[in-house]
Amino acid sequence: MAAATFDDIDILTKAKRSLPRDYTPVEDEEFMSAKQLNYFRVLLLEWKKSVVLASEGTLQSLQDGPIREPDLNDRASSETDWGIELRTRDRQRKLISKIDAALRRIDDGEYGWCKVTGEPIGINRLIARPIATMTVEAQAAHERREKISRDD
Repeated sequence: MAAATFDDIDILTKAKRSLPRDYTPVEDEEFMSAKQLNYFRVLLLEWKKSVVLASEGTLQSLQDGPIREPDLNDRASSETDWGIELRTRDRQRKLISKIDAALRRIDDGEYGWCKVTGEPIGINRLIARPIATMTVEAQAAHERREKISRDD
């Protein structure tokens, strides 16, 4: 799993704060009941809305910034800032794509189930990472295989 940035975590935390306080899924209820699916649908939609708002701020700062700085040091600093903003925007674009995929899995009845083992992912993991597609164990095995193939 790609490491979540502080911005991603902060945006998800803000999205969770906007959810109704009357319900939070727990492990001892029926897994992926209509109530749980609705909770995660609302959470994902709020998260997406927050990411889109944050990305609009990124785009605005790119549009407002000067194109050329007369001083070489200032220009290098501006170009570095632009590079960071563009990487942030790309991360946000990928995150929106993952949120959309999670919403499709809810619609298809596949949300909350590991794509590798078919086992329930777990409520606590989904609350922490609503776009998760694998159980913790399957994700760890995937990352080990990825690291081994990358080291070869």
